[in-house]
Amino acid sequence: MQRFDTASRAVTASIPVPAPPLGLVLSADDSRLLVTCAAPQSVVCVLDTASGAVTALLPAGHSSTAPVLSPDGRTLYVCNRFNDDVSFLDLQTRQELRRVKVRREPIAAALTRDGRHLLVANHLHDGRADIDYVAAVVSVIDTSLAEVVKELTLPNGSGVLHDIRTSPDGQYAVVTHLLGRYQLPTTQLERGWMNTNAKTIIRLDRLEVVNTVLLDSVDSGAANPWGIAWSADSATLAITHAGTHELSVIAFPDLLAKLAKLPAEPQAGQATDYTAASRSQTDVPNDLAFLVGLRQRLKLPATDRGPRAVVLLGTRAYVANYFSDTLAVVDVASQYPRWESIPLGPKPTMDVVRLGEFYFHDAEICFQGWQSCASCHPGDGRVDALNWDLLNDGMGNPKNNKSMLLAHRTPPAMSMGIRETAETAVRAGLRHILFTVQPEAVPAAMDEYLKALEPVPSPYLVDGQLSPAALRGKAVFDQANCAACHPAPLFTDLQPYDVGTRGPLDRPNDIFDTPHAHRALAHRALPP
Repeated sequence: MQRFDTASRAVTASIPVPAPPLGLVLSADDSRLLVTCAAPQSVVCVLDTASGAVTALLPAGHSSTAPVLSPDGRTLYVCNRFNDDVSFLDLQTRQELRRVKVRREPIAAALTRDGRHLLVANHLHDGRADIDYVAAVVSVIDTSLAEVVKELTLPNGSGVLHDIRTSPDGQYAVVTHLLGRYQLPTTQLERGWMNTNAKTIIRLDRLEVVNTVLLDSVDSGAANPWGIAWSADSATLAITHAGTHELSVIAFPDLLAKLAKLPAEPQAGQATDYTAASRSQTDVPNDLAFLVGLRQRLKLPATDRGPRAVVLLGTRAYVANYFSDTLAVVDVASQYPRWESIPLGPKPTMDVVRLGEFYFHDAEICFQGWQSCASCHPGDGRVDALNWDLLNDGMGNPKNNKSMLLAHRTPPAMSMGIRETAETAVRAGLRHILFTVQPEAVPAAMDEYLKALEPVPSPYLVDGQLSPAALRGKAVFDQANCAACHPAPLFTDLQPYDVGTRGPLDRPNDIFDTPHAHRALAHRALPP
């Protein structure tokens, strides 16, 4: 990781850490920096900010991220993404006090100003995908009780949460996420037909959702909202769009005022305002024009690709760009904002695998920028956990999204083996999901990226070994001859079968591809 001086506009130190640093938090007195280093057995590095030396290593869970420090500086809360829990770490004893179970893949967290409640953004929903309401939740942990006391449900179709931040005035929190329209067949992308991109506002004194506001425009998607930053006065909200390489700058008090003018529900006899799409607050999550006049949508320079984290210092936004390894800086208060692009090191080499990763996350190759491949396959080619009605096997029979992990080694592709190979599926996805035509170099690079992905150790291993319960499960697996259809090493015989899994919307003669056993835990395997 690197230390950047905002005055000199230069990297002043490079600090080695034992694993990818996915989150950091500074102590109140600026003397310590606590960094989550993600691995199957993660550690939290405690760094002395003056010397840059690592003074302590604290054990954490699988792919730990999003460290949050208690107001008294004694307790560190850490999201253990693939353990589905949050660690409470005592910084004085350097011991883990307890873990609190949350829903699925906690990826971000924020503390209320009094330190009483920790809001945890779960990346995905954890239930069935074939029911009428499918959405991820924000878990609210009472830090004194060390238990979840409330769950804030987002609108139907919400998932792929990335960040949550509380306002400095302590009144609101905002969480970024996708809002998938999975109930519709995937026949078009216009007006957010398939995926929209959103933020949900939470009122902290009541711990209630205020509303969900779309970040897209009527004819221009704002794919993959990621990082969030507040100005010190809580008046400005900044959100990065990792797919379209943009920064949204929102006048938050004006947004609240516009929401407050709307009745909670449609009212009989209400005069129609033909200049507004929303007649009540229930309309807002479907209103692609709600932010008109309230938001600047700033396009990053071509030198800055993959914006993720953002910080507001005064009126300047500092945007960290994953693919270009740069900081992009802009004065958001300027009438004519101009970006400054600052390299954080030598220009990264984009070999074919890295280029494929870029294309996989790039919404600029999608019609109107509504989504990228990573919108439905977040977390390195895995799943959004929704059922989509893709047209490759007919209409009206939605199927659960499948991981792309090992898909190139286990043909055919898709639930019913409609695509002979994963290569065919990648190219069909560009044409029929992103609604675009790309030169062959683009899907070829995506193939290489996806083929380079490998499973990492399961969160259910104990010290790298099967637990007693897992050994009993293996015995049952062997005794029942499951290996007849799921032989090692890929745990599939590559054949389709009728095993009684047809749903009410499937056709009587449908048979299903045998999935490899790695896919069952594929969504829990790699850090972002």
